[in-house]
Amino acid sequence: MSQQPLTYESVLEMIQKSGQEFDRKLDRMVAEFDRMLKENALEIKKTNKKTHKRISELSSSIGRVIENMVKGNIVDKFRALDYDVTGCSPRKSFKNYKLNIEGEIDLFLNDGDVAILISVKTTLETKDVRKHIESIEKYRQYAQARGICENQRFIGAVAGAVIEGEAAEFALQNGMYVIVQSGKAVDIIPTPEGFQAREW
Repeated sequence: MSQQPLTYESVLEMIQKSGQEFDRKLDRMVAEFDRMLKENALEIKKTNKKTHKRISELSSSIGRVIENMVKGNIVDKFRALDYDVTGCSPRKSFKNYKLNIEGEIDLFLNDGDVAILISVKTTLETKDVRKHIESIEKYRQYAQARGICENQRFIGAVAGAVIEGEAAEFALQNGMYVIVQSGKAVDIIPTPEGFQAREW
């Protein structure tokens, strides 16, 4: 079988066929790579959602544990400060559409004339104290608009398993009690001389 002599045209045709075959293979590889990237991106997104959900659930569970720990003996602690506390309600929500206010108080202690509104955080920061002051002011507006607790005074307290930076000092400067973990229970930080609980 005789071999055809190579000509410029035959070499060019072979190169074109090889190039076309290479282009087809490259297109298939790029399409497969793109498909794999999309699948991986979808899996990563699903994993991130699951992880975020689990972290939120864990954070919520830890928050409930801290709330229950604070709630455990908090009535006795405030009674020792001469508040005649008769009850403790967890997670008291409030909402007023007309005033465009809403919020939630983690622990609500009642002694008739005075209500003690407590915010509980796993890690208490200064920004949490500021936010709680706003919540107490909103609750005061809510209570006045509803005509409930008209003669009742509101006092604030903040609690944290961990107290960051200047949070405790800032809370005390703003007339709020600070509740900290103490062994198996909680304690109220001793107030400085001249401390006066702020009323809302």
